[in-house]
Amino acid sequence: MKAFGFPGQGAQFVGMGKDLYDNSPIAKEMFEQANEILGFRITDLMFAGTEEDLRQTRVTQPAIFLHSVILAKVLGNKFNPDMVAGHSLGEFSALTAVGALSFADGLTLVYKRAMAMQKACEAEPSTMAAIIGLDDQVVEEVCASIDEVVVAANYNCPGQLVISGSMKGIEVACEKLKEAGAKRALPLKVGGAFHSPLMEPARVELAEAINNTTFNTPIAPIYQNVDAKPHTEAAIIKENLIAQLTSPVRWTQIAQNMLADNMTQFTEVGPGTVLQGLVKKVSKEVETMSASFE
Repeated sequence: MKAFGFPGQGAQFVGMGKDLYDNSPIAKEMFEQANEILGFRITDLMFAGTEEDLRQTRVTQPAIFLHSVILAKVLGNKFNPDMVAGHSLGEFSALTAVGALSFADGLTLVYKRAMAMQKACEAEPSTMAAIIGLDDQVVEEVCASIDEVVVAANYNCPGQLVISGSMKGIEVACEKLKEAGAKRALPLKVGGAFHSPLMEPARVELAEAINNTTFNTPIAPIYQNVDAKPHTEAAIIKENLIAQLTSPVRWTQIAQNMLADNMTQFTEVGPGTVLQGLVKKVSKEVETMSASFE
């Protein structure tokens, strides 16, 4: 069974997508359509901007979405999933690639999501940290014991969990988790506390946009972040997508469930190789690769 995975924020790099634009007329047309939809030339920032440009949430999220979705389109018949999943933002890329969302609707939602998240970040300073070398349960218990907003946000692979919360909450949690035996508790350079209760204003804003968007039945089941289970029903996919902003990304469980459902090959569609590494941490047996249009 073939699985295709779509990366999230952090996978961006200067020059991303330029090979697609230069070598595929379909890709060029889609990128130009994206420039029109967004109202600014995101291609200029993707192909020749600075790392600082690409780190802005309003640029990062649509840039990664475009790289992933356009690559999936250019793959043609080579994009033949039995199952798909996306990490956080990547869930929108996955849904667009399998036809649950139109290209224009997917991009519009991603841009609204990015702007809503940026607004929530500016309203209340917050952050995230990667915790390495502890059982998930220990991390959850330590977070629950702190009198601040701090929660498990990204279950990336066994022994690697990202926490999210207020500045004070993350600071205290990092100290306590080191005391509990974490190999590393590493603050991340992110704009805010993604996948935590502090994203509630963004969730409310995005919910309205999602509810007003048409979703179709995807060509393959999508294993969603919120419950790590496969879904094809539009109404359930919408509900889970709305809940995603304030809920953890259960990537470890997604990989485990895909393996239980006979995944033998995992292809990452978009910039970077992060998801392949995480899947390998769950099972060394599965074949992993990056999608290539050449």
